[in-house]
Amino acid sequence: MLYYLFEYLQSTYDFPGSGLFQYISFRASLAIITSLLVSLFFGGRIIKLIQKKQIGEEVRFLGLAGEEAKRGTPTMGGLIILAAILIPTLLFTKLDNIYIQTMLISTVWLGIIGFIDDYIKVFKKDKKGLAGKFKILGQIGIGLIVGLVMVFHPDIVIKEEASLSSETENVLIDFVDPTKRSFKTTTPFLKNNEFDYQSLIYWIGDSAVEYAWILFVLIVILIITSVSNGANMTDGLDGLATGVSAIIGVTLALFAYVSGNIIAADYLNIMYIPNIGELVIYMSAFVGACVGFMWYNSYPAQIFMGDTGSLALGGIIAVVSILIRKELLIPLLCGVFLIENLSVIIQVGYFKYTKNKFGEGKRIFKMAPLHHHFQKKGMHESKIVTRFWIVGVMLAVITVVTLKLR
Repeated sequence: MLYYLFEYLQSTYDFPGSGLFQYISFRASLAIITSLLVSLFFGGRIIKLIQKKQIGEEVRFLGLAGEEAKRGTPTMGGLIILAAILIPTLLFTKLDNIYIQTMLISTVWLGIIGFIDDYIKVFKKDKKGLAGKFKILGQIGIGLIVGLVMVFHPDIVIKEEASLSSETENVLIDFVDPTKRSFKTTTPFLKNNEFDYQSLIYWIGDSAVEYAWILFVLIVILIITSVSNGANMTDGLDGLATGVSAIIGVTLALFAYVSGNIIAADYLNIMYIPNIGELVIYMSAFVGACVGFMWYNSYPAQIFMGDTGSLALGGIIAVVSILIRKELLIPLLCGVFLIENLSVIIQVGYFKYTKNKFGEGKRIFKMAPLHHHFQKKGMHESKIVTRFWIVGVMLAVITVVTLKLR
């Protein structure tokens, strides 16, 4: 909103300083500062309100150190995160940008799913919360919206070929024809760093061009559902999910910047995506929201984010990765989420296998997800969280390096 106000002041009155709003870096700085202030200012008030309403966490007895102390801790703190993301986004971005519109819809949609789940747990006293099939249905819904927007919206185009002339400093850009659907994405470590999903169904012949969009939408749905649930699974220790998400958010903001800058894209030989730079501002607000929330969520937590926050964080990361066409980097960038998910799958699968074969179920880990395994081994919660953050930073650095490693 403020972007349009200052654009008007600049064009009409040449108002001093209003020209700064045309720069993404300036608006991104304002977004991260505003999101931090929103988190800190509203966080304490929301915690008091939740405590007044006696909205506390019902902790299951798992035999873990410190779990009894968490009983009654306010939950649904994801509302703080959502507010800290949405307010700066509405203030500082170009709201007519299709990428921003997609992210606003995704943020609200995923937040509503998580809020309903937390509402059922807290107010209906049902520990199971929203039935799993309805969560998945909601995630499929937003995946369908994002996939169809990417396929059919005329403003979503990619660079087919770009070159910079050092002598004339002219930029030559040819975009994919908006009437032609593009299913290209970035692949890590490979010399030819673009992959076309259409090639997966080449075996059906000429019809591949016509039906490739269906496969693309299905892949989008799978990615959003997987990453959203992965973040939800990781949200088991104070500050773990928010810290890891902040690290991922910084990396995605960097990717959005270089993908939306023709000079940087040409230098790194990556896909240039026009108008994607606005996502830098959104992701700045995302990072600020995560860091601001840790003011209250770091050990010992004053509030938990609940599914209102965790489902939204994972979904946002997935949607942004898809929009900037870096979704194939998710297994590396979101390695912490992946490991947490795999630990549960391996634990359950091995237990069922050994029970069917030997009559008694055996476990690989002391407890799943993986962070509880380390708790069972006697490691302090804050140490586990810090080490997971370090792993997240390492994975983020490796992910960035893939821009040149091929």
